[in-house]
Amino acid sequence: MAESDTPAEPTRRDFLLHAAGAFGVVGVAAAAWPFIDQMNPDASTRALASVEVDISGVQPGQAITVMWRGKPVVIRNRTEKEVEEGKAVKLEELKDPLARNANADASADASDANRAAAGKENILVMTKVCTHLGCIPLDESGEFGGWFCPCHGSVYDTSGRIRSGPAPENLPIPPYAFLTDTKIRIG
Repeated sequence: MAESDTPAEPTRRDFLLHAAGAFGVVGVAAAAWPFIDQMNPDASTRALASVEVDISGVQPGQAITVMWRGKPVVIRNRTEKEVEEGKAVKLEELKDPLARNANADASADASDANRAAAGKENILVMTKVCTHLGCIPLDESGEFGGWFCPCHGSVYDTSGRIRSGPAPENLPIPPYAFLTDTKIRIG
């Protein structure tokens, strides 16, 4: 075998080069980690991502307001009369263009059944922020007994649908799920 065909033995210099390279990679990773970690949301933001609410004390006709992501969310236990009145409204009478559009996505439909969870039509969960300019509407006010925005006169019915005034859309419904019959997770 020729002398050029044999692999060279590692030298002390080779070891030092490999060790210095590995040390450099670890150093760069350690220096970069604080910059990468600061992009994660802080604990207060993660805590606001979802909220669990016990609704066992909310009687028919009553509502509670909780905060979620800095916005008030109303949870109303509607009476049977309010649910029936909501179902009786013709979609053509509603102001929200998504509610009137027969080709709209079912999630955008403003029928009473789509404003509440299936089997829990009496429980209404929605963000209580006027869709006109972001004011907070008053509960159980206005000609439809739902919500009235005192800033510019928008009137919402007991299903949170815009019925008159300058607001262009219904009160938004946040993502929520029933964990049990008496506990809801919003977000």
